Amino acid sequence: MMDKESKLIKKIKKGDQRAFKKLYDVYADYSLRTAYGITGNQADAADIVQEVFIKLYRNIHLFDMKRPFKPWFYQLLVNEARRYIGKKAKQAISVESEELLDYLHTGAEDEVDFEDLENAMDKLEENHRTVLILKYLNDFTEKEIAEILELNLNTVKSRLYKARRKLKTLMGGVADEE
Repeated sequence: MMDKESKLIKKIKKGDQRAFKKLYDVYADYSLRTAYGITGNQADAADIVQEVFIKLYRNIHLFDMKRPFKPWFYQLLVNEARRYIGKKAKQAISVESEELLDYLHTGAEDEVDFEDLENAMDKLEENHRTVLILKYLNDFTEKEIAEILELNLNTVKSRLYKARRKLKTLMGGVADEE
């Protein structure tokens, strides 16, 4: 039995632009949030997402229908975000706390200071920030993150562990001793 997404992809491979629009509608919001989480800049995130969808449309013929689409798509997105960041010089970016909450939709308790969270995320290394975003913003499993980032599963687990500890420390907590 073929799922709805597979049918859309088959139609896109045949040049169906309405099917592409439907796929865009499914992935645009989360991809924008992910790109925003990686870059910390809404305009950059929009540019990245636009470029990803252009590349997706041009390269959909390369997609292996036997594999899940979502990890493949997010691999494109993360690679494009990395390329974009590498190309663009780092800038100090200030984002309103409410905007960060909207994009991260953490569902966290009210006592969390989102300005502190934003500042702490900005201080994380890019590889730690990326795994946190994929895990907690997009609900990917460690295995899916490993596929997206083309890393060993243990490397992903290690980065998640280190990123959570670092974030906790940056937020004023004490990292658990183990």
